Amino acid sequence: MSNINWMDEVLKRKDELIKDTQTFLKIKSILDEENGTTTAPLGEGIDEALQFLLSKGSKDGFTAKNVDGLAGHLEFGQGTELVGILCHVDVVPEGDGWTSDPFGAEIREGKIFARGAIDDKGPTMAAYYAMKIVKELGLPLHKRIRMIIGTDEESDWRCVEHYFKHEEMPTMGFAPDADFPIIYAEKGISDFDLKIEPNKNPNKSKLVLRSFQSGRRYNMVPDFAEARLSATSGGEDFLNEFKSFIQSRELVGKGNIEGETLVLQLEGQSAHGMEPNNGKNAGLLLAAFLKGYQLDQNGSAYIQFLGDYFHEDSRGNKLGVAYSDEITGELTINVGKMSYSSESGGSIGLNLRYPVTNDMEETKQKIEKECEKHSFKLTNFSDSKPHHVDKDHVLVKTLQKVYEEQTGAEATLLSIGGGTYARSLKAGVAFGPLFPGRPDSAHQKDEYIIIDDLLRATAIYAQAISELGS
Repeated sequence: MSNINWMDEVLKRKDELIKDTQTFLKIKSILDEENGTTTAPLGEGIDEALQFLLSKGSKDGFTAKNVDGLAGHLEFGQGTELVGILCHVDVVPEGDGWTSDPFGAEIREGKIFARGAIDDKGPTMAAYYAMKIVKELGLPLHKRIRMIIGTDEESDWRCVEHYFKHEEMPTMGFAPDADFPIIYAEKGISDFDLKIEPNKNPNKSKLVLRSFQSGRRYNMVPDFAEARLSATSGGEDFLNEFKSFIQSRELVGKGNIEGETLVLQLEGQSAHGMEPNNGKNAGLLLAAFLKGYQLDQNGSAYIQFLGDYFHEDSRGNKLGVAYSDEITGELTINVGKMSYSSESGGSIGLNLRYPVTNDMEETKQKIEKECEKHSFKLTNFSDSKPHHVDKDHVLVKTLQKVYEEQTGAEATLLSIGGGTYARSLKAGVAFGPLFPGRPDSAHQKDEYIIIDDLLRATAIYAQAISELGS
């Protein structure tokens, strides 16, 4: 197999690969359960992306299967053992501030710009073409190769949960949904809400917080926040102080008066929730401003808690749950969803990523204990355990060899705070597509994939599939 020039094979199909990647990226595959149907439970966009891949695979001679609209697979090869390639077609919401249409898949400066370009539709197409190349070359395989297609990776992972209830677990596999060289360890990921009920007879105040909203996803740093307040006096002064706050922090925002309501809006910077410090949390910044004022009792309880425990602390120090280990580094907390109304109370949605050796049950108890002091209750708890593959496993060794042969660089082993589909396999690692030193635009405005990197990744995946399958 060493006599095959994998890059040459990719270049023969370059135009077709780029065109198919653009077509795939133009499908707006954002979760839309409200408009789900029995055949498209997560919405039309996600179903269209799934069908696009299954139909393409079927035409190219793969065995295609749709698993109840929640997942699917494409398979070829023979043998009892199964090698899995785990991809996903869903993307996070586009957010604001794009230079071009988030679903336009425009090419500029050698890059394709679109939501999902790097996470995970571009890499999915690279893996697809890698399978196609191995199949078209008619190479002997002693294992089956199966691309498993998820539809709900950015939210609740119902797709893989459903899939593995009904379908076979691969012997080993990889997810092209993170960084090169190889991610062999991933932190545990827990999402949960902290909720507070309103006091029915709050103390009176000149400044009443009516509503506070920021963030849409646990795993994204919120890039926008809005607060609505009613003031019995001093509204203009308050707005001037808000403007000074914006200027002093070099932020973008505005404040105005609508009837008897003060409306404050603040922009932050979105980033992936696995490293909150890469973004600017609009909700926490707005809470930091409001914390300096004498609000009504209910509003104050919510804002004070946000400010005291989470502003400028993404490591759980103030909650008393900071933790770190040598395999996966520090525990992180992203405040991804903030919602408050004077009628119904407040909710804070957290995304907590914890090291491989951390005891999450103990961490949860500490948070519950701390929250109780301030009348907050922990609810909607979900937990995905940490994932770790031995560095001497045949999967790891094979992928290291392939990466080093293809790039000439050392295939170091990485650990991450992000969660990839690799963790749903008994023996799975994340393998690309982001090369060392490249900025990560996933979940950000103007998300892109560099075309040369898309081609390089395809060559790496083709050799990996060939070697793992033989």
